[in-house]
Amino acid sequence: MHMVTSTHETSHRIFQDHPEVLTPIFDALGMPPPAKADIELITPDATELKPLERRVDTVLKVEPSEGESFLLAIEAQTRKAPDKGINWSYYVAYLRAKFGLPVLLVVVCRNKSTAVWAAGPFECRVKSWTSQVTRPFVLGPDTVPEITDEAVVARQPALATFSAIVHSESQGIDAILDLLARGMRSFDKPTAKYWAELVEVGLEDTPARETWRELEKMVISYFPGRGTVFEEAYYDGEAKGKAAGEAAGQAKGMTQGRAESVLRVLEVRGLAVSDDVRTRVTECGDVDRLDVWLGRAVTVERVEDLFGDGDGDEPDEGKVGAGSG
Repeated sequence: MHMVTSTHETSHRIFQDHPEVLTPIFDALGMPPPAKADIELITPDATELKPLERRVDTVLKVEPSEGESFLLAIEAQTRKAPDKGINWSYYVAYLRAKFGLPVLLVVVCRNKSTAVWAAGPFECRVKSWTSQVTRPFVLGPDTVPEITDEAVVARQPALATFSAIVHSESQGIDAILDLLARGMRSFDKPTAKYWAELVEVGLEDTPARETWRELEKMVISYFPGRGTVFEEAYYDGEAKGKAAGEAAGQAKGMTQGRAESVLRVLEVRGLAVSDDVRTRVTECGDVDRLDVWLGRAVTVERVEDLFGDGDGDEPDEGKVGAGSG
């Protein structure tokens, strides 16, 4: 995993390494979903777009399996800007002339009114005559769906991450980020760290960034000392288990405490715990296995999903890290 260090890098990383976030565009164009092998990053130096006022964030060359190649010029726009239409027209004309390929300008907006404005059209005209028209394809709150299913986060972390960034100025962003954090708890730690950092940098200077920074601690560490309901359930379970196991020694107290934590977290989440499940958890003497179950207890939809597919209940390491690149 590489540390994400800037919003500019976030733009490069998510569009180049996870082109599935471009699916709404490809759907609108009637094209099959984009694959990583079809997309090549063209560096800003290669485009010679040196002056800051004329620098597009990301330029990708797309070579689809069917049809002609084209360029994607992608820019994030947080607010309306009077001269932006002129600059965007320049980007499209310059890239078209330099590379001899058609250009699709994509503008990413977090604000609905900005998204409406960014769609244009931006015209270059003299009286009744129009010489040039620029119409960006906007990825904004109305074109990128909100993620409302925790399972989608595990299956499609790039889409979930991008959706959270696009909806970061929406009224429901706290609930979106909470769901995103819960979904990321199914990842292994390096994968969770990768996506959590990508979200944090992508949220830039929005109020949602501070909300995410708190949730991010929960994503990367089970119980970060922030008074969450899961933390309280964890410590309550540990205390009860250790008290019950003191007479039998430290090791037994540790396993009983962890078992009680698993059960308390399930109960706090409102999941019904059967006698069979309770017995299986409390009789387990393997701390490592109980830690795996504790991690799952935070996210499982059914109590039965707490246990692995095999008799050994080993963690499904091959499944949890999907999508981390």
